Amino acid sequence: MLATDVDVADSFVSQTRGLMGKRRLPDSYALVFRFDTTKTRDVHMLFVFVSLDVLWIADGVVTRVERLRPWRGFAREEADCIVELPAGTADGVEPGDRIVLEDETTA
Repeated sequence: MLATDVDVADSFVSQTRGLMGKRRLPDSYALVFRFDTTKTRDVHMLFVFVSLDVLWIADGVVTRVERLRPWRGFAREEADCIVELPAGTADGVEPGDRIVLEDETTA
């Protein structure tokens, strides 16, 4: 399990803000961005103060895993879902792995 404390960025504002301004994240934290379609999605680290592991996911399959550094990190990949985690959380996760996002009401 990668995270138990999960927030979903489900509005334009929450998706735009992401983790900007955060100085610490709990070890079991994840921020999930879900989209209706698969297309190239960018992640930037402007105003993000902590390193992140970022997973780009398409149809439940990881397409890219990247550790991004504060302020300078930027990456893009095809995805219909992006998961941002504290750095080190995604060690061992590789492209091709399946990721299951469980709704706590059904888990």
